[in-house]
Amino acid sequence: MLRFSPRCRGFLHQPTHARKGEVIVNADFWRGRRVLVTGHTGFKGAWLCLWLQLMGATVTGYALPPATQPNLFKAARLGRGMRAVEGDVRDLDRLTAALREARPEVVLHLAAQPIVRRSYEDPVGTFSTNILGTVHLLEAVRRAGGVRSLVVVTSDKCYENREWLWSYREKSALGGRDPYSASKAAAELVTRAYRSSFFSGEDAETRVATARAGNVVGGGDWAEDRLVPDTVRALEAGRPVELRYPGAIRPWQHVLDPLSGYLRLAELLHRDEGAGFADAWNFAPHEEDARSVGWLAERLQRAWGIEPTWQPQEGPRHHEHIFLKLDATKARVELAWTSRLRIDETVEWTVDWYRRFAAGEDARSLCEGQIAAYAVSQVTTPAGSPA
Repeated sequence: MLRFSPRCRGFLHQPTHARKGEVIVNADFWRGRRVLVTGHTGFKGAWLCLWLQLMGATVTGYALPPATQPNLFKAARLGRGMRAVEGDVRDLDRLTAALREARPEVVLHLAAQPIVRRSYEDPVGTFSTNILGTVHLLEAVRRAGGVRSLVVVTSDKCYENREWLWSYREKSALGGRDPYSASKAAAELVTRAYRSSFFSGEDAETRVATARAGNVVGGGDWAEDRLVPDTVRALEAGRPVELRYPGAIRPWQHVLDPLSGYLRLAELLHRDEGAGFADAWNFAPHEEDARSVGWLAERLQRAWGIEPTWQPQEGPRHHEHIFLKLDATKARVELAWTSRLRIDETVEWTVDWYRRFAAGEDARSLCEGQIAAYAVSQVTTPAGSPA
């Protein structure tokens, strides 16, 4: 059961999967570290920047203005604790100038057009942002110099989906039937080409890795055409919950799980022996936590305190794959990373965040409380020590 504290304004229970002495994120590494985050005005980017701020990093963000109203970037007042540069990743000169001014040691690339359905409506914008934007980021890093570790975030949908029941591994074929998935597969290929051509070898100044996460949920997401914010809007308005593909299986995970993986990966890339981590990585929930859209919608409603019900969404529907699961064995073995929040906890944390925010509680305090609870078993293990 969650316990609320006026002091931390958040959650005090340990995640079920936490182990005593487990290293989550090494805060000492990030203290004073110069970090540039692209896409800082998005859902995941905002959570990431807040976590970095709490650890004492010097954060610069580069992104377009927030795409929704409300949005977590403004609600959590993130601009007060970082330098926020407004810009498009498709603008190579402006992006390069931002990197040269910020002089980051670490770059985390999250800027993207992230919605599958929107990619059908604007394929050109999706391809240009997700592919050319990644090219520009890699080229800006190459031109600016000084970056030690670079994590390019792509998607679980970068794999050639065969509609099979088992989970995709990092060696699985890349591909994509819809514009969004194809753009993320292409971003992986672009990153691999840049790594091989410009960032390879033990003496390379910059180590480059890609991160493929599952379907990320959590408080503070107000995007259109995503299951959780669509469901929350329906619940708050007293409208029926509408689902496009209730039987679709997805690897749901709380936003803090993949973010902890990105931070862990960036730190390991930064080490003297970090060249061995310059590769592709899956960050995924436990296999049994991959559930259907309908299952998650019903659990969200139960956590909200209402009898679950939903109806099929009317109108034309674009193709979406039914089965998608990721295998994170590689990250568990080589990065000492694992998903810490189980699916029931993910639902509980997410619904609690939205309900408290709707009741007038402060978005930043809610996020800080969840970050503190997530890292509750963190120990300050010196860099280089076994996790």
